[in-house]
Amino acid sequence: MTKTDSFQTQAQALREQLIAWRRDFHAHPELGFQEHRSAGIIAGRLRELGYQVQTGVANTGVVGLLEGKQPGPVVMLRFDMDALPIDEENETDYRSQNAGVMHACGHDGHMAMGLGVATLMAQNREEMKGTLKLVFQPGEEGMNGAEVMVKEGVLDNPRPDVVLATHVWNDKPVGTIDINAGGVMAAAEKWTCTVVGQGGHGAMPHQTADPVVASAYVVTALQTIVSRNVSPLETAVVTVGTIHGGDAFNVIPSQVELSGTVRTYSPQVREKVLQRLREVIEGVAMVCGAQARLEITPLTPAVINDAEVTQV
Repeated sequence: MTKTDSFQTQAQALREQLIAWRRDFHAHPELGFQEHRSAGIIAGRLRELGYQVQTGVANTGVVGLLEGKQPGPVVMLRFDMDALPIDEENETDYRSQNAGVMHACGHDGHMAMGLGVATLMAQNREEMKGTLKLVFQPGEEGMNGAEVMVKEGVLDNPRPDVVLATHVWNDKPVGTIDINAGGVMAAAEKWTCTVVGQGGHGAMPHQTADPVVASAYVVTALQTIVSRNVSPLETAVVTVGTIHGGDAFNVIPSQVELSGTVRTYSPQVREKVLQRLREVIEGVAMVCGAQARLEITPLTPAVINDAEVTQV
């Protein structure tokens, strides 16, 4: 039996334990920076396996270190832990027991996978070359938990030579692993905008500066950013996700609120799209006699896979 065959056999032996871990995490979801139960289970298991464990990184983050018996690189693996503020509608014996909170993005599976890797590597420590650094991250869902962990020194002592991460994907058959070089996950921004006009009676629109009409033109004009300002060889998304304005059918409101997201891979394209987002929103609103107050919030940078590591 080859070493690869032996490793696969060990992994298969963990199948039921992996399922049990995942279902337990699924039944007890926790929101970002509140993953106390999950972190406790993870830290406890890592200690049992002989890892050096650090807790409380970015409040609820956990770091485990396992040094191999032979010298080699420091390889860091990252797994996210937080759930989403969603009511679960599934009818299973492991459905969420926390009202309004659900593991709807697969982080329950990620934590189980992390514990599985931790177990396998501990079983093969004698043959391991280098150091394994496992990072269980809180607050991935729009809370910049990774950034907080970095600021608190997660990339030091020891500094990793390679960082690896993965994400479950429902569209793929079980057992499929997709690995690609270059951009694989886009940078994300959230934008919110208030279009301010002058309200009035719906029967006398000439006495108003209608923010509803201005907002309608803004939504239409935003569609030109990707089609006319981004090269056909590049990728970008500009989405309007919400529009809220008015309380009565016969009254023109004084303001309308919009929000959406921007997704890009290239830093140059990102800069251009954000510039045009502001120019289009503020310019179109002004043409319609209104004013626009725009706020852009960076959420996460793009994931760009190293080509050499990807080949390995």
